[in-house]
Amino acid sequence: MGNMGIWQLLIIAVIVILLFGTKKLRSLGGDLGGAVKGFKNAMSSEDEKKALEENSSDVAKTSAEATEKKPESKDKEQA
Repeated sequence: MGNMGIWQLLIIAVIVILLFGTKKLRSLGGDLGGAVKGFKNAMSSEDEKKALEENSSDVAKTSAEATEKKPESKDKEQA
């Protein structure tokens, strides 16, 4: 009774789609995803947000420096 096979799950999915429709299920999924994102943002502290911002700015600086150095190395190889 506790074991549900793939066929039982498919039948339940078809019944749910027939009852609610795909548009309503899609909007429900979007609302649920937005609620989860809001909850995660509320749970994270401001210190963690600042740390993430600092890390992302460090990564951006490093990648910018790397892109600036690549053309110089090509010029040196050609000379």
